Amino acid sequence: MSKYDALFEDEDDIFAGTPQSKFLDAIRSANTQIVDDELDKIIEKYAIMELILSENKDNSFDINELLDNYASNNSDNVHEMKKSLYIEFTGEVIQRLDS
Repeated sequence: MSKYDALFEDEDDIFAGTPQSKFLDAIRSANTQIVDDELDKIIEKYAIMELILSENKDNSFDINELLDNYASNNSDNVHEMKKSLYIEFTGEVIQRLDS
C-alpha cells in the first residue's frame, strides 16, 4: 500500500484530473530552473536505483528486461507507485513555486 492511497479513492474529484496531469500542469507552470532541478533529481534517483540493481551482476545482465518482467508481473503495484511518485514530484515542484 503506497503512502498516498487515501488520495486516490476518488482521484478525479480531489485532483480535478489525474496525478500525471497535475504533475504536467505543475511543471508547465514552473520556471525552467525549477523544472530543470527537479528533473535532474528524478534522473539522479533513477541512476542510483539502476546502479543498485546492477551491483554484482555480470555483463549479460539486462536491466530493461528485469524492469519489463517486473512491470508485467506487478502491474497494479507499479500503477499505484507511479501515481504516488507523480504526487510526490508535483509536491516538490509546487513547494519550490512558493519559495
